[in-house]
Amino acid sequence: MHTIDLARHLNRVRETCPLVHNITNHVAMNTMANVLLALGASPAMAHAREEVEEFAALAGALTLNIGTLSPDWVDAMDAAARAANEAGTPWVLDPVAVGATTLRRKAGARLLALSPTVVRGNASEIMALAEQGGGGQGVDSTDTTEAAERAAVDLARRTGAVIAVTGETDLVTDGERLARVAGGHALMPRVTTLGCALTGVVGAHLAVAEDPFEACVAALAGYAVAGSIAGESARGPGSFAVAFLDALHALDTDTLTARARLEITHAR
Repeated sequence: MHTIDLARHLNRVRETCPLVHNITNHVAMNTMANVLLALGASPAMAHAREEVEEFAALAGALTLNIGTLSPDWVDAMDAAARAANEAGTPWVLDPVAVGATTLRRKAGARLLALSPTVVRGNASEIMALAEQGGGGQGVDSTDTTEAAERAAVDLARRTGAVIAVTGETDLVTDGERLARVAGGHALMPRVTTLGCALTGVVGAHLAVAEDPFEACVAALAGYAVAGSIAGESARGPGSFAVAFLDALHALDTDTLTARARLEITHAR
């Protein structure tokens, strides 16, 4: 069975402190920046069309999130993705509520055509992007990660991207390998934009890794372990948000290796 050296991935992020350029939604900016700082990465939030190409070219990774999109932002995301591709910068697409409206469906398809390195979304978002589902209820998934497995594998094979489906148990596939990552805590979906912030964590791991599949699995595994630890002391969503940042910051390689719950098999 394939194994991943999770400790090596975490150490490389912290030793390198990669710059992650995020064009994300208004709600997520503060959370994502704090999460990336707690991890040991360097966040940049820049969405002006006039500078995104320069940022994308100098960053270690780029992330694009369509949560509060507008036509101008979609144009900026398009430009940033093209600049990242030209510079060889890996990038992540987070297709928030991609099935909800015509604007989102068109934006998702437009960005997907630009060959993201990783696509990270909930089950309903991935199914909608793969044109195999209705898209969920706004930003909330109405499907399980297991239900999205076929769509994820097909989408990975069609696009060449690593597809990450996040939920109660996360699923990651590059069309050949398939990983399931368990852990986290029930309070995680009760804290706004923790999922959006995870996209930045995936970007940080991509910036310092040779294998996008391994980087994505390592990012999700560390996030899940930090969530589990935070849940042990949290009394509700408010205290969980603080505990999660502390847990991610304090996460060491021994704890990550001991507590990570993942299984990697061949995709069917």
